[in-house]
Amino acid sequence: MLGTIAGDVIGSVYEVDRIKHTDFPLFSTWSRFTDDTVLTVATAHALLTGQPYADAYHEFGNRYPRAGYGGAFRQWLSRPDRKPYNSWQRLGHARRTRRTRDAQRG
Repeated sequence: MLGTIAGDVIGSVYEVDRIKHTDFPLFSTWSRFTDDTVLTVATAHALLTGQPYADAYHEFGNRYPRAGYGGAFRQWLSRPDRKPYNSWQRLGHARRTRRTRDAQRG
């Protein structure tokens, strides 16, 4: 999980301006955690506490509202219900699902 978070922070400055080489600074003054980190931590929280995933995502997403979520997710965060919102953006949830599976395997 620490590697995932470090990779998110390191890569955050390159999300818009992608690079094609390996000689780059790991951290800059613009480095920050993104929605990937927030929702990965929310997934771990749900696993460790038994809190429903949707509740954990809603809680953590609202705790860190400027993490870079897509529009559909931001709208979902403002709703009181936890119904699915049918987003197809960037499939970040698929990456978190794999990490969840790997964590459950131990």
